[in-house]
Formats: sequence, C-alpha cells, structure tokens
Amino acid sequence: MTNEPTAGVRDLFEAVYEGADDAVVALLRAGVPAEATDEEGQTALYLAAVSDAPGPVRLLLTAGADPDRPSGPADGPEGGDLPLCAAACGGHTEVVRALLAAGARPDRREAFELTALVWAVRQGFADTAEALLEYGADPALPGPGGESPLLLAARRGSTATVRVLLRYGADAVEAALAEARRWMPLDVARELRASLLRGFGDGYETVVRRIDRISEDGSVTVVVELLRDGEPVAGQEQQTGHAAVVTMLEA
Repeated sequence: MTNEPTAGVRDLFEAVYEGADDAVVALLRAGVPAEATDEEGQTALYLAAVSDAPGPVRLLLTAGADPDRPSGPADGPEGGDLPLCAAACGGHTEVVRALLAAGARPDRREAFELTALVWAVRQGFADTAEALLEYGADPALPGPGGESPLLLAARRGSTATVRVLLRYGADAVEAALAEARRWMPLDVARELRASLLRGFGDGYETVVRRIDRISEDGSVTVVVELLRDGEPVAGQEQQTGHAAVVTMLEA
C-alpha cells in the first residue's frame, strides 16, 4: 500500500513531465525530496528518464536522487524498473550519459533480468549503446534469454549497432552471423505479425508501417502493431539490414 503524495510531490512530477527546469529547481529548493515517489511507487527520476527530460534528470541527480534506485511498487517484480533502462529503451542518449556520469551502473539488471545495453540493442539505438559501452557496459553480457547483445543486434538487422558492439569487443560472432543469415530470406513484416499473434492470439487487426530512416545500409524499419477496436494492444519492430549485417560479420 502506498501513501498519497503531497501537493508538492504532485507539482514536482508535473514539472518533471513537462520538462520545466525552473519549476523543478523551485520545488527542490522548497524542500520537495529529490527521491519523491508517486502513488504507484514511481520515482521522479524514473519519470524524467523515461520522458527524455535531461534537464530535470540532472537537477534531481544534483539534489541527491540515486541513479540506481529502482522504480515501481514495493511488491512488484524483483529489481524494479531502473532509470537507466528506461532511458536506454527510448534511445534517450543524453539522459543515459547523465545517469552514467552520476554513477549509474551500466550492467545492472532490472525486472526480468534486462540490462540497459540489451534494451538499446533490441531497439536499434546505436548511439545509446555506444554511450553505455563507453562507460564500461559488458558487450558480451547476455539478455534474459541467454542471447548475446551481438546476436540481438543481428536479429534486429541494425548494422550501426552491430558495428558499435564489434568495436567494443563483442563476442559470439558465429551465432550472430547465423541469426542474420536466418533472417535474410524472411519477410520481416510477416514474421513479426506471426510472432505477435502467437503471443496474443487471433482476433486483432494488424497494421504494418515501414519507416524510411536514413541508414548506411539502406534498410527500413518495419513496425507491426495489433489493434483492438482501433486501439494498439502490442507491437514489434525490426530493421531490414540483415544482408548488410551478414557482410559485416563475415568480414
């Protein structure tokens, strides 16, 4: 059971969410604790990290917020949700760097044994992965399924992420190469749709989007979402750079 937050805490969370640096400063100076939590146990720092608000992140850290403090209900999954993982999952590289500079441990696992590097690699955020590796993240530390970051990057089809991992000494190259070769002939949209339907069952509308982002390998990002009554229920995305990943790993 959680305590109802005070008006000051509610104001702090609103200011953090809006990225209102001046308001955050004023509230912290007025005595609102930097490690304040809302009724769900979410910390202000976690909200700032997941919202890509580098200003409030730095202010909260300067005021004493613990960069490694888990966020979420006390009876939630072991480990809780970490600000660093929240930032990495969204590709918020500036926030990731601020947290690491304040002492966040790059390889710490959150709920379900996920690390910040695994989040960044899964989502194809090469710049974020590089920031984590610069601060000492282990390029070979596996994710919850025992799969290496390099294999996950190969599955994603992201040449930029593969290149970063290789530069920092990632191993398990043969397994990653086999995974990229497996994906080369596949229809990415069809595979993602099948995976979602296996997890959620039938009865959903499927929407496929292809996002043409500037990339060195000419790949696109394929996004597949399941909708029910017009509202998104779940989604997955992947890039289509598997052939380029194969070439890179073979070299």
